[in-house]
Amino acid sequence: MGLLALALAPGIFICLFIYFKDRYKREPVGLLLWAFVLGMLSTLPALVMQIAYHKLSLPEGGTMAAVAFFAFCVVGFSEEISKFFMLRVFLFNRKAFDDPFDGIMYSVMVGMGFATLENVLYVMQHGMTTGIIRMFLSVPAHGTFAVLMGYFTGLAKFNPAKRTFYFLLAILLPILFHGAFDFFLFIQGNGLQIGGALVSFVLAVYLSRKAIKHKQGIAKLHAAENGY
Repeated sequence: MGLLALALAPGIFICLFIYFKDRYKREPVGLLLWAFVLGMLSTLPALVMQIAYHKLSLPEGGTMAAVAFFAFCVVGFSEEISKFFMLRVFLFNRKAFDDPFDGIMYSVMVGMGFATLENVLYVMQHGMTTGIIRMFLSVPAHGTFAVLMGYFTGLAKFNPAKRTFYFLLAILLPILFHGAFDFFLFIQGNGLQIGGALVSFVLAVYLSRKAIKHKQGIAKLHAAENGY
């Protein structure tokens, strides 16, 4: 029971943290829970793509190029495109998605659904130490990827003329940061392993904080214009 609580805690904390950052027009709790469930479901297409890659017997390691391909084009792509699919297809056109901050809100819920299920599987298999490490690194990393995705998805919602461009950024930037994070973790026997992962993580956190503050400012103006 303790391991399960440890695995669930970071994702729930991040969800609540972002929820209380949405200061002007909070989203229906039921829809947020549905977004979280969609995130859990998004693990399935990601898993299918990764299994297909393994079935082809393509390399995961060996050369730096092979590690990079696996990190960016297999893991990063499969996981982020699956989360974006759920956000775009099931949440983007919802009536409740009517505020500039909503892209971040729904994206984080999807991202934390994915990360929480993944975390439960890892922690139950590998134990307490893995749970503690992932609490401060892997799960928050998924949170930063989700903020970046949500930031540009929100821009796409309120700027139809540039929607395709913003959608591309909503997909590509999370893949880039996710891939970089995993690339350094996948390197074996290299002193840059943890340092590189931390640098990519810290940069993602920095950009995510800026994105949140920027969207809060836009949401404040939006709230004043619409009287709520």
